[in-house]
Amino acid sequence: MTIDLRSDTVTKPTPGMLEAMYSAAVGDDVFGEDPSINALEAKAAAMFNQEAGLFCPSGTMTNQIAINVQTNPGEEVICEQYAHLYRYEGGGASANSGCSIRLIKGDRGMIDPAAIPGEINPADDHFPITRLVAVENTSNKGGGSCYRLADLKAIGQTCQEKGLNYHLDGARVFNALVKTGTDPGEMGRLFTSISICLSKGLGAPVGSLLLGSKALIKRGHRRRKLMGGGMRQAGYLAAAGSYALDHHIERLAEDHQRAKTIGDTLAGLPFVDHVMPVETNIIVFGLTDRFTTDEFLGRLESHGIKAVAFGPQLIRLVTHLDFTDDMLTETIDVLKKI
Repeated sequence: MTIDLRSDTVTKPTPGMLEAMYSAAVGDDVFGEDPSINALEAKAAAMFNQEAGLFCPSGTMTNQIAINVQTNPGEEVICEQYAHLYRYEGGGASANSGCSIRLIKGDRGMIDPAAIPGEINPADDHFPITRLVAVENTSNKGGGSCYRLADLKAIGQTCQEKGLNYHLDGARVFNALVKTGTDPGEMGRLFTSISICLSKGLGAPVGSLLLGSKALIKRGHRRRKLMGGGMRQAGYLAAAGSYALDHHIERLAEDHQRAKTIGDTLAGLPFVDHVMPVETNIIVFGLTDRFTTDEFLGRLESHGIKAVAFGPQLIRLVTHLDFTDDMLTETIDVLKKI
């Protein structure tokens, strides 16, 4: 048995999802005629209290479109130092939009609202114009950490007062919503743009959505075209996303519990230096000098368990739809034997 804990992107569609894909009504989305895509965009937008949605191949594309349509070349984006849109999107903010990035050192990937005002540039020609604040919820590099709704509101209040746009990189926002019990509409109304992924914890094979006002999405549609993101009969993929929104949100709590069990086990093992707080489905832990990262990953691999390095002496494990209780038991047994 192979146990793949590298990411929650490794899942395969469930039988119900496959059936939804097989029976999907489709058309040419470039002409706006794919009913399954149109339905998914409307469903997600309504869920997050936004006016419209745009279906894209990836969360990187939705993040990059959001930056592009809310900034001008030479302006600046504020985000936390571990933000995915800064670390893992190939320098897209500069390459696609000509923007600089202002980094804030936060707590496990989360920005303290009190830190925002001091990072907004003054009206001085020597500085780039601050235009956008972006937050990531949950934070991947922060070990699946979740923002409190009050903090998101406080950041949003600052953005409103200073005339800044406010973007949510919600690649794993449903994990945060389930963990905190927050209503998606209440969270969604805070932002001028939202990116959500369907291919992580929700288990769809591919796809992300950008949500925002009708005007923002109209601009985003043009930018998607420029990026080569126009799709034809992609309703088969959109149907998987709609199925995921209908059937796979509440079950994320199972992933969280399994991750917590692994984290609690790791905390008591001699080769573990520390374990970051486990809030959702991501476990990040540090190794003592007993093993190098490669040695430890090799030990896991020899027992059929896949994981990833996440920095010097750091390992990341991610629970997901295809990680079962039997796999959890096997993983715990292997970790205790190493």
